[in-house]
Amino acid sequence: MSIELLDATALLLVAMMRAAVPLALAALGELVTEKSGVLNLGVEGMMLTGAVAAFAATVSTGSMTFGLLAAMLAGMAMALLFGFLTLYLLTNQVATGLALTIFGIGLSAFVGQGFVGQTVEPMAAVSLGALSQIPLIGKLVFGQDPMVYLTLALTGVIWWFFARARAGLVVRAVGESPHAAHAIGYPVRLIRLGAVLFGGACCGLAGAYLSLVYTPMWVEGMTAGRGWIALALVVFATWRPWRALLGAWLFGGITIIQLHVQGMGVDLPSQVLSMLPYLATIVVLVLISRDSTRIRLNAPASIGKVFHPEG
Repeated sequence: MSIELLDATALLLVAMMRAAVPLALAALGELVTEKSGVLNLGVEGMMLTGAVAAFAATVSTGSMTFGLLAAMLAGMAMALLFGFLTLYLLTNQVATGLALTIFGIGLSAFVGQGFVGQTVEPMAAVSLGALSQIPLIGKLVFGQDPMVYLTLALTGVIWWFFARARAGLVVRAVGESPHAAHAIGYPVRLIRLGAVLFGGACCGLAGAYLSLVYTPMWVEGMTAGRGWIALALVVFATWRPWRALLGAWLFGGITIIQLHVQGMGVDLPSQVLSMLPYLATIVVLVLISRDSTRIRLNAPASIGKVFHPEG
């Protein structure tokens, strides 16, 4: 294989991994939330809120670090609202999550009005000198931006947390049987709220990646349905972190491929090519739904169910 072909392949794989970052971060956050027994459909709204908060903070302060922190706080604020309504006021989780998405879409559009058309300097990729120049492996392994490595590390930490850590086993127990966990003294609502806040922080970071790294600019509705794909990824992964990451790479690859196909001048309407990632989501969900036994065995038993300490 020629050096030029290796470089082109490396660039394609790097672009695929970058496109997967917001999907993976949002899916991992939602995975932790659902492991505790809470279903939050407000992922899209939290991502948009995080995206506009990150962009506004970065433009205002000149610090991307501050922008990422603002995105996490914005996502957590949205998640806190959701958690208070569903865990303490016992509102329906599905309806509240949908309302959170609608609220996030409107709030981000309002806050972002003054930032339309502005740009920021994107996050620089890590460069390790000669290592980054190795054909194929150099750019793929040693030439990514820091958020790609953060996503990989976060996947490993979440896997370890649920597989090895006592606290992770407690979260899983709460997701399986909150009444049993409450009976032996665990603060079920606080544990679930912590999981919801973590999910909000991850969704905020996912939105920040779109507005600070992937684009990098603020565009109203820039998530373009990625929050819903992230929700589908959790089911696709059967609530396993590494499978969620692989699923994000798959959908990221489809996104990049359809862009390359458009650039090659393939005689297909651009609308058809643009819908490929969402069509793939539907196909995957249809295929997964045929194996209902696996879903039942892996899904948290109490997901979406209201818990009251005196109930």
